Amino acid sequence: MPQVAEAKGPYRGTTRPDDVALNAWLAKRPAETALEPDLPIIDPHHHFWDQAHRGHYLLPQLLSDIGGGHNIVSTVFLECRAMYRKEGPREMAALGEVEFVNGIAAMSASGGYGPCRVAEGIIGGGDLTFGAAKVRALLEAEITAGGGRLRGLRHGVAWDDHKAVADYASRAVPLHLVMDKTFREGFAQLAPLGLSFESWQYHPQLPDAIDLARSFPDTTIILNHVGGILGVGPYAGHRQENLTTWRKNIQELAKSPNVYCKLGGLGMISVGFDFHERDIPPSSEDLAAAWRQYIEPCIEAFGVERCMFESNFPPDKQSCSYTALWNAFKRITANASASEKTALYSGTAAKVYRLTTP
Repeated sequence: MPQVAEAKGPYRGTTRPDDVALNAWLAKRPAETALEPDLPIIDPHHHFWDQAHRGHYLLPQLLSDIGGGHNIVSTVFLECRAMYRKEGPREMAALGEVEFVNGIAAMSASGGYGPCRVAEGIIGGGDLTFGAAKVRALLEAEITAGGGRLRGLRHGVAWDDHKAVADYASRAVPLHLVMDKTFREGFAQLAPLGLSFESWQYHPQLPDAIDLARSFPDTTIILNHVGGILGVGPYAGHRQENLTTWRKNIQELAKSPNVYCKLGGLGMISVGFDFHERDIPPSSEDLAAAWRQYIEPCIEAFGVERCMFESNFPPDKQSCSYTALWNAFKRITANASASEKTALYSGTAAKVYRLTTP
C-alpha cells in the first residue's frame, strides 16, 4: 500500500473523513450505469447509524445510494452497536438498536419511501457472554421489539493482537472468544428461538469459526465478508500467502452445511487495498479485478445456494459507490447462468432470512 503521507484520497491512516468529504471524493468519478438493471437484488448486509465518530447514515442516505439503477428489492440490517440504551441493565442495552431499526423498517413498509423493503430483516446485537438466562431474555425482547423482522444476532469477535490491525477494529474482545464456555452457553440460545448467527471475525480466526460450526450443527451461521480478510499491519505485502491460508480454511468451513457465506466487505480499509487512497475512486472494473480472487473461491467452496452478495454499506463506501460495487459483482458473475445469478443476488438471502421472494 502507498504510504499514508502520499495518499490523495479522503482518508489519512485510520481517520474517517466526514460525509461531505467522502461524497465529494466519490463524485470525482462519473456515475456508472447499472449493469443488468432488472436483476432483483436483496442486499443482506447494511447498517444505520448517527454517531459523531461514524457520521450520519439513515434511511435518506441508504435510499440515495440504492437509487443508482440497480433493482434493490429488499434489505437486511446488520447490528452495528447503534442507539444502544443508555440506561437499564447492560445486558439489555442492545435492545435499543432493534427498536431504532424497526422504526425505520416501519417507515419503509408504509410504501412512502419507494418500492424497496428496507430492513425487511433485522439482525440484532448483544453480548453472548452474559450467560444463558440473560441472553435468552435479551433475544426474546429483541424478537418482540423487531415486530416479526428479527432474524438473528451478531456478536462480532473480529480482533487481532497487532495494534496496526486493532486500529481498524472497534471490537476489543479476546482473540478466541467463540471458544469460551460462557459464550457458547449464550450461543446455544439462538437455534431454539429460530435465530441465526452472523460470524464476523478476521481470517486468522477462521479455525475458531470452523469449530463453532461443527459444535452447533443445528444453528444457521452466516459468514460475514468472505471471512474477514486482513491486509494491513503484519498482513500487508503477504496477500498471496494469506490467500492460501484463507482459501484452505474457507474450503474446510464450507464442509459444514449449516454455514452460508456473504460475498463482500472487501471495500473496508482493513482488507489492504489502496482504493481509498487514490485521487479518483476505482471503477467497477478495478474492483472486480481485485475482488475476484476472494469471491470466486467462496462460490466454488459453498456453491451458489449458500452464497449471497452484500453491500456492507456504508463501511464499503470507503472505497467505492454503491452502484459501482454491484457492477463489480455483476462483472465477476458475467458468465453465470440465470439460476445461479438468482441465487447469488436474491435467492439465498431470501431463504436464509425468510424474506419475500422477488
